[in-house]
Amino acid sequence: MSAAEAGAVFHRARGRTLDAFPAEKESEWKGPFYFILGADPQFGLMKAWSTGDCDNGGDEWEQEIRLTEQAVQAINKLNPKPKFFVLCGDLIHAMPGKPWRTEQTEDLKRVLRAVDRAIPLVLVSGNHDIGNAPTAETVEEFCRTWGDDYFSFWVGGVLFLVLNSQFYENPSKCPSLKQAQDQWLDEQLSIARQRHCQHAIVFQHIPLFLESIDEDDDYYFNLSKSTRKKLADKFIHAGVKVVFSGHYHRNAGGTYQNLDMVVSSAIGCQLGRDPHGLRVVVVTAEKIVHRYYSLDELSEKGIEDDLMDLIKKK
Repeated sequence: MSAAEAGAVFHRARGRTLDAFPAEKESEWKGPFYFILGADPQFGLMKAWSTGDCDNGGDEWEQEIRLTEQAVQAINKLNPKPKFFVLCGDLIHAMPGKPWRTEQTEDLKRVLRAVDRAIPLVLVSGNHDIGNAPTAETVEEFCRTWGDDYFSFWVGGVLFLVLNSQFYENPSKCPSLKQAQDQWLDEQLSIARQRHCQHAIVFQHIPLFLESIDEDDDYYFNLSKSTRKKLADKFIHAGVKVVFSGHYHRNAGGTYQNLDMVVSSAIGCQLGRDPHGLRVVVVTAEKIVHRYYSLDELSEKGIEDDLMDLIKKK
């Protein structure tokens, strides 16, 4: 693979869209499909967490390399192939300006280059990717390294929206960037309403909520009550069916009115009792069905028959 080809793998998202899926070819429903969702490979966290120094630890990430390689191998074996593979943020652990950031980034790129070229990568920004209080510089670095920090794309009549959730958590150092995403999002949600798309699906790193729209502010793992309610109501008004997130390093989620909030556990460090894993998401004309698999399960057994029947249903 040439340097140009390798770079293109991580620059699918440009101009606020994904060049793997031309809108003019993907705006109409074509039948069921599926994609793979992962979250938080976060190279370096397992060592940092084990030593109790999450701010300055993380000088080893061999475990995360092995786990992400296993995830890639499992995805590449799937038949039929998923439409895409989305990583819901915290690609690496080292925050902007911290040691080992460059090395973690290069190692993750090396692992992700092994993803089958027929399976586009969709990369979501997390707080460790752009900082807890992102700046114009940290956002620009992410875009230069991985592609746009927010964008939309169509697959078979389904509208996907990728958001930079850090703008909803702490935009104090980049208010104009947050305002730009807000305006863009309103435009995209208007399109979703007007086009009557088959489904609309959102990807963002930080969950709206972990279990309930009315739960207390966690000050880290969920968005504030006022922010989450405002966003959720916008999504519902536009017909968004589900929001997928990572960040929690555990499986969680709930429903608010007719909006599902799905929090998917990590490829990398687990903070609960879930196994390292990936989520299979099947999109049919009527519904969106998802199931979390451990890396071992998906590697050894693949996707279960009931999900495969939905994928193959005409």
